[in-house]
Amino acid sequence: MTRTGRITVHFSGMVQGVGFRYTTMRVARSFQVTGYVKNLSDGRVEVVAEGDADELTRFRSSIEKAMDGYISNVEEVRAEAAGGFPSFSVRY
Repeated sequence: MTRTGRITVHFSGMVQGVGFRYTTMRVARSFQVTGYVKNLSDGRVEVVAEGDADELTRFRSSIEKAMDGYISNVEEVRAEAAGGFPSFSVRY
């Protein structure tokens, strides 16, 4: 049985102006996830993704591995999937 969920992850550190959104988009192509990545006005990057719970864990880990050295803190909230994302995209 597939457990579909949603993660909302806030990445802090030197995460804006370093290709974080582009890298997250590239990583997302390797996973069965939908959602978005967005720069926040407080300097953090927000990633909201939906998919299989294990797939979401692997997706987050791959982002962290790809952007290692730029991230100083990660906060994650898990919830039920709400749907409504046709794909994974960059929001502005």
